[in-house]
Amino acid sequence: MLTVPLALALLVYAVGWVRLNKRASAPPRPAMFLSGWTVLTLSLVSPLHEAGERSFTVHMVEHELIMLVATALLAASSAGAALAWGLPRPLRHGLSGSWKSPLQSLWRSLAEPVTATAIQGAVMWAWHAPPLFNRALENFTWHVAQHACFFMSSLLFWWAMIHPRRRNYGLSATCLFVTSLIGGALGALMSLSSSPWYADYATMGVTGIGLDPVDDQRLAGLIMWIPGGAVHGMAAVLMFHKWLKTADTARSYTRIG
Repeated sequence: MLTVPLALALLVYAVGWVRLNKRASAPPRPAMFLSGWTVLTLSLVSPLHEAGERSFTVHMVEHELIMLVATALLAASSAGAALAWGLPRPLRHGLSGSWKSPLQSLWRSLAEPVTATAIQGAVMWAWHAPPLFNRALENFTWHVAQHACFFMSSLLFWWAMIHPRRRNYGLSATCLFVTSLIGGALGALMSLSSSPWYADYATMGVTGIGLDPVDDQRLAGLIMWIPGGAVHGMAAVLMFHKWLKTADTARSYTRIG
């Protein structure tokens, strides 16, 4: 089911990139899009996805690959122009219709770093709460909805961090640090819990990686807590460095002026 939209997205991007390349305006980072697409595809349609049904730890690895790696690469690739140019001409022209302005305003509001951080944090905590997570484990449609929410909220989040309005990388760094605390707190609760949270995993005597459900959940929580926090922390340092460079450049222009 997921292979069709994934393959279609890759085809649309490739066609758009070729068209823009002929106009000498192709996106400069096709490798980032291809890398992000590859990580996303391997997360969703490889044996990793199937193994996640037998181990919460593997399931967590899948979620972290989507939210920390794939969407960050896709957001950094600035692939919007190539995807638009890859569409058939009627659809491409339709994108410039009068309805576009309200959607742009909505996107600008949602892509504010603070708003995007709040949205991703809410999505992360809500979908890891036992009622929703259990429903996703039991029902394929809910599972697709869970992954779609993770993908869209983290793509919005990384876009807001990497492309902040007015190049306010200091705000991006702060939001990334806050996000490391949000995810870390959730991971810590999982790791310190003495009982499994999710019914499907709790009924397994031994999970797919040879651990009992409690230890499997503790390992999953550690993955969210430590590697997840480290990624957001390193990204925060990078954004802080960019903020310092931007500030130095602005001061240089001021002195020259």
